[in-house]
Amino acid sequence: MIWGRAYFAIQAAAGAVWWIAVAVFPFVRESTLGSLNPILVAVLDIPLFVLASTAAAAGVRAAAWVAASWSILVAIGLAFYATVTAEAGWGVLIMGGAAAGSVIALSLLVLGSVPTGWIVSGPFAFRPASSRSNAAVNVWTTLAQIVVFWGFFLGVVPLVLTMFERLWVVGIPFPALVPYVGTLVFVLASALGIWSAVAMSVRGQGTPLPAAMPNWLVVAGPYRFVRNPMAIAGFVQGMAVGLMWSSWIVTVYALLGSFLWNYAIRPHEERDLESRFGDEFRRYRDAVRCWIPRLPEPATVVSR
Repeated sequence: MIWGRAYFAIQAAAGAVWWIAVAVFPFVRESTLGSLNPILVAVLDIPLFVLASTAAAAGVRAAAWVAASWSILVAIGLAFYATVTAEAGWGVLIMGGAAAGSVIALSLLVLGSVPTGWIVSGPFAFRPASSRSNAAVNVWTTLAQIVVFWGFFLGVVPLVLTMFERLWVVGIPFPALVPYVGTLVFVLASALGIWSAVAMSVRGQGTPLPAAMPNWLVVAGPYRFVRNPMAIAGFVQGMAVGLMWSSWIVTVYALLGSFLWNYAIRPHEERDLESRFGDEFRRYRDAVRCWIPRLPEPATVVSR
């Protein structure tokens, strides 16, 4: 609860500073509000955002609901306005961040935590693959998953984000060499991702998909050096796509994805692995780092 209240306190202060900047600096007003009348916007935003966030910081839950709801409404409205007029693009990004932060803070204030269990429920619940599937089936299934997930998260989503980045005129110039560096990094990260996926399919008798997870704990291949090589590959790929397309928003999207996976998904996955593999997983977890690769000590991890 205390972190939720702290966030709303920071948001209230930031909102007040922003309105002062809107009144004093024309470029702040133009980049965040475009041609909108700041007085009309302030009449609604100051009580529903700044004052409501202040009350939420004091522990008033109803005010937290108001601030979060208003943040979402303004973010959506500004996004539509910016898409049509190519104005107020920076306002969209600021209010989009405020909306996401307000929802998280509201969860902390009302529930005491952020409910992340729904992410790994339903079709994404952790279940081992069928024991009847063989290595060839698992490999081909894994490759099909790669095509679908890489195509969506590394193709469709970055394409849409880049399109809006240009529509909203919020791009930042990149040095001419950056796309070439991004291409090289993407190739290397993709190789790591494929290596990890194949190792999991062949050694683990399953796939990377939560609904068809390996039946054996995989500690061979890249998993000897780091516990989450596929996740590392995916995050680096996303950032590389941002460099390839000279899009800072895509790069931030990849970074945010890494935080989401680490704090919202990984704990559930590791609890599932511990429940299924017990001491074997605990020994592996103690011997191999989560994110920073290192050479394993001899006889520390039994390879499979």
